[in-house]
Amino acid sequence: MNRERAKGVLAFFALFLIGLAVYGVFDAALAPSKPMVQEEPQPTEGVSKVAAQVSPSVVGITSFKRGQRVFDGYDSESTGSGVILDKKGHIVTNNHVVANADQLIVTLVDGEEREARIVGTDSPTDLAVIKIKGDDDLLPAEFGDSDKLVVGQEVVAIGNPLGLSFARSVTAGIVSGLNRLLSTEEGFAYRLIQTDAAINPGNSGGALVNLEGQIIGINSAKIAAEGFEGMGFAIPANQVKMVTDDLLRHGKVQSPILGVRIVGEISPEKAKYHRLPIHHGVVVEPKRGGPADKAGLKPFDIITRIDNQDVTTSLELQEAIFSKRIGQVVKVRLMHLPQGNSAQAQVKTVKVKLTE
Repeated sequence: MNRERAKGVLAFFALFLIGLAVYGVFDAALAPSKPMVQEEPQPTEGVSKVAAQVSPSVVGITSFKRGQRVFDGYDSESTGSGVILDKKGHIVTNNHVVANADQLIVTLVDGEEREARIVGTDSPTDLAVIKIKGDDDLLPAEFGDSDKLVVGQEVVAIGNPLGLSFARSVTAGIVSGLNRLLSTEEGFAYRLIQTDAAINPGNSGGALVNLEGQIIGINSAKIAAEGFEGMGFAIPANQVKMVTDDLLRHGKVQSPILGVRIVGEISPEKAKYHRLPIHHGVVVEPKRGGPADKAGLKPFDIITRIDNQDVTTSLELQEAIFSKRIGQVVKVRLMHLPQGNSAQAQVKTVKVKLTE
């Protein structure tokens, strides 16, 4: 076969293959019932089973806020997620999903809408319990033991990212970290579950689930800064159960407070640099009229010990107070800097009566 003839044969086969490809495209377009080839990886059987089991327990929550003027109607609305707690219609969600709402509408798995009322909220933990009309058709979720989680364990997130148009979206990932500390605007620090399962706006209040179909966390936040991906956070199920129990029984969380806003922490290096007569501590600002204010604490006092327990971080301070009882008197060891002058630092112990 000469060179020119070989080129002709190759050109013929090339046109033939292109013709088959074009024919295939038109054939697929003209026959939509023909199954398309799915090249993306399919979810594992475990994820599919969990999605089918837990999705009916996840609801959509729409929060309406009225305008400021007469006849304005509703000024805005936002959406989030929630998890059914019982057949009575109690639902757990994030506090920021329902905060300042004038009306709450819950959307169930079958699309039915029911109006909800707030049972109780707890802004420090960002949790809330709301209630709709209950019936036997509601499917309560099963909660697991979040203390048994391990890094690398597979988890599934279920919620309503970007609103009800994407209701009960399922994303899968792993537990990326445990006991991650994030602080609220009030200075409260909490241990959260970190996951790379996609959590987006609207997922707040939704479920983080293990492969046994148990809720091991309530999705709450994500890192939205540019350059960061796959960093979502959930409130551990054991903490959720403690808070919801209080909200269901009392309408609020009954915890003792010291009545301070946490400003910062003092490390040994920082104490040495500023020539302080201490090695560690938590910088606080007493809230007006609170227990600490009544006991004489001043802005930027540094707490170093509660009773016999040293305090080196804001989380240790918080946990030391939460371990006490409402009405209990605790000894607070602190350092006071008159006008910020380290040469006049005063180390003293005061008694503070904790309130609710």
